[in-house]
This record gives sequence, C-alpha cells and structure tokens, in this order.
Amino acid sequence: MTGTNQPNISTGTDERARLETLGSYEILDTQPEESFDRVTRLARAVLDVPLSLVTLVDSDRLWLKARLGLNIAELPRVHSFCNETIKGSAPLILRDVARDGHFNAFPLVSGDTHIRFYAGIPLTTPNGFNIGTLSVMDREPRDILPSQTELLEDLARTTVDALELRQLASIDSLTGAMSRRAFIASAEREVSRSSRYGNPLSFIMFDLDNGREINERHGYPVGDAVLRTLIKTALTQLRTTDYLGRLGGQHFVICLPETFNENAALVAERLCNTVAGAFTIGDTTFPISASFGVSTWRGGEISSEPALARAEQALHAAKQGGRNQVISI
Repeated sequence: MTGTNQPNISTGTDERARLETLGSYEILDTQPEESFDRVTRLARAVLDVPLSLVTLVDSDRLWLKARLGLNIAELPRVHSFCNETIKGSAPLILRDVARDGHFNAFPLVSGDTHIRFYAGIPLTTPNGFNIGTLSVMDREPRDILPSQTELLEDLARTTVDALELRQLASIDSLTGAMSRRAFIASAEREVSRSSRYGNPLSFIMFDLDNGREINERHGYPVGDAVLRTLIKTALTQLRTTDYLGRLGGQHFVICLPETFNENAALVAERLCNTVAGAFTIGDTTFPISASFGVSTWRGGEISSEPALARAEQALHAAKQGGRNQVISI
C-alpha cells in the first residue's frame, strides 16, 4: 500500500464542508455523461484492468458517476476502498488486498466481485476537499508502474476539471433547459424585480413520473430521449419571458414572471395534459406522464427559496396522490 499519513483534510469537523462542496457540483444521481465515461475508458486502458470507476463519496454511500466492469450505481460508504482513499492526499495503491488484514473483509474483496488489486486517486476540488475518487481494480494481484500512477493522477485532475466546467455551464447539455445554477440566479433577479414593482411571480415544479422505470427497462439513451422530448414540449407551451431550468435528474422548474397562482396552475394543467400519452422510439412504445406542483412568491420573501420549497411540497403531494396531476399551494 502506498499513500500518506497526513491528516485527512476533508473528514471530522470538515466533513460537513466536504459534503457541501460535493453538493455544489449538483452531480449526484445524474445521467451518464461522455466526459466522465471517457475518463473511465482511458483509465482502464492505461492499466489494462477490467474495472474502472469515477466515484463520488456521499454521506453514507458511494455513487458511481461513471463505471466500467461493475453493474451497480452505488455502494455503501462503510468498508469501501474509496472511503479510505479520500482520507489522504496521495494515491492509494493496494497490490494484493487479500493479504491485507484491513481490506480483505471488504465486500468487493470477499463478495462475488473478488477484487485483489486496487488503485485509487482522490478527486480533490480547488478548495481542497476530496469528494471522490478515480479508481481502477483487478481480480488478480499486480504491480503498477510510477508512470501509470502519474497518468491516473492526470486523469483525476481531468475529472475535476470536467466537474468545474459542468458547474459553470448555464445550459443543460442534454435537454437545453437552464442549468440549476443559472435558473436560481434568474429566479433571484425576478424576485428582486417583483419586490420592487409589486408584480406577481409564480413557479411550476415538475417531475417525470416513471423516469426510473424507463431507464431501467429501456436504457438511459431512451430515458434521455424522453427528457429531451418532455422539455421541447414544455417550451412550446411557455412565453418567451418564462424560464425553464433543470434541477437534476428528471426534476424541472419553471419561473413565470408577472403571473398569479391561478394562471400558473392553468399553465401546469395544460402542460400535464400535453405531456401525458404514449412515447414511441424505434419499435418501442410506452406511456409517459408528469406531475406538477405550483406555488407563488409572497411579498416580503427576500429570495425564491420559500416559493420553490412550496412548489416542491406541492409536487410531492401530486406524486403521492396518484401522479399525472397538478397540485397548487
């Protein structure tokens, strides 16, 4: 094993700040993206290994943003190689984990995966927090050359660069909706304007009802096609002054300036009716629908956060109440 004995800069009292930094990238539970998939392909090729992962370390789980050779999306954080990797600032290299008393009982070693070799590089953000790892694994013990470790470190830095660029983007590359960060900034400007002039301001939050089932049954490319169609359809029903943003996954929100709650509810009803129906791609046809929550900014609120929280509460009620409907608060 190689690594350092330096104190972990992102555990203990700093764990909350580490998780806040991870959350600021708005990457957890998102769809696969080529920029991260490319990193795993290159990492696997560098060492000629069967498993390569880009892993983000959440509070109690490991979430795999990109993966080759492992057909699961997340793992428990406890007793994991990646959790050990983020405790230091150097690569963690384990040439034969079966001979290491600390690691040989880990699930990936003792279970069906039968991992024997592990090499992990911390994904360190510009503000110094280890939010995840780039790792490669093999089912046979092996050595790693210094030049190979250096290439993995370069790929880890490339992964962090991709996270930074993704965070700066104002448009969601998959759907064409505004990014979360760009939408929130626009919503705050609308709150300031409404507060100044006394204009109404409403929000519609909506979510694809069966998005997870579509991804699991038909695959992510089909799920992506559904999302693109959903947003394209929604945009045809909105004014040029309205904003549509993607909060994450199949979760979207619309800002409607100078719009009262009852009018926003009518827009949501129209969207709900327009979206619901059969979706066909190739030879495959299946039903889709969405649920909607509506709320209005209340004078005196200094940010969009309370109104968005109410819209999310209404959306949750719509989904709990049977889906494919609009709830207004």
